Amino acid sequence: MKYKIELNKFETIRELPNAWSPNNYMELLGVMEFGDASKIPVSELKEMCMLSLTDFEPPEAAEIVLGYLFKDILNSSQIANLSHEMLHEKMWEEYADLSLHEIFFNAGQLLFQAFNGKFPQPEALRFKVVIEAAKKEDMSVFNSDFEASLIRLLVAGMPRNTLLNRLFSDQLEGRAFPDAKDIIWQYNRESLSDKSMSIEVITSVYWFHDLKFTVPFETELPAAF
Repeated sequence: MKYKIELNKFETIRELPNAWSPNNYMELLGVMEFGDASKIPVSELKEMCMLSLTDFEPPEAAEIVLGYLFKDILNSSQIANLSHEMLHEKMWEEYADLSLHEIFFNAGQLLFQAFNGKFPQPEALRFKVVIEAAKKEDMSVFNSDFEASLIRLLVAGMPRNTLLNRLFSDQLEGRAFPDAKDIIWQYNRESLSDKSMSIEVITSVYWFHDLKFTVPFETELPAAF
């Protein structure tokens, strides 16, 4: 199955779309025992939430945010330890469980903004790629395991020593790629024709920074995928 790949946009972003809703800010204010937040204008909820966080020391604020986001995922001891690590570690890149990276990014973004840089600055990538298949039947790889097929195609245009190749060579070459859905954080796809599509992707700089230097290229996937 043959494809042409072209990167149309590549930019660094510091905040993920729709990461925090007004309801999230109100709930977080509730955790901080702010009082009645219902009368705060929606446009001011984020600012009020960040101001309330700065009433605490940075590790305490981190523990509040992580406790809110991970209350059903991590235990209190893990959250307490991570609240200190967040001050100097990029947990959205370094935490062992990839499925939590996007949530760590959202936590880091709020803490970085609230404390004017006392926490590491989160950076993500947003890029748009156009994929054109030689035959319309070749687009069937995207009917299941969308993220896995997308990553396999993109990696083909990146250096051989890129991090994805080094850490996931077995999954890239095998049939199963369970980590793919946690490497691609968000995506939107638009069909351009029966054998081409445009995809906007949001993911970590950690995985795809090498993609910045990619020129249009052609690649193949085994029919087995």
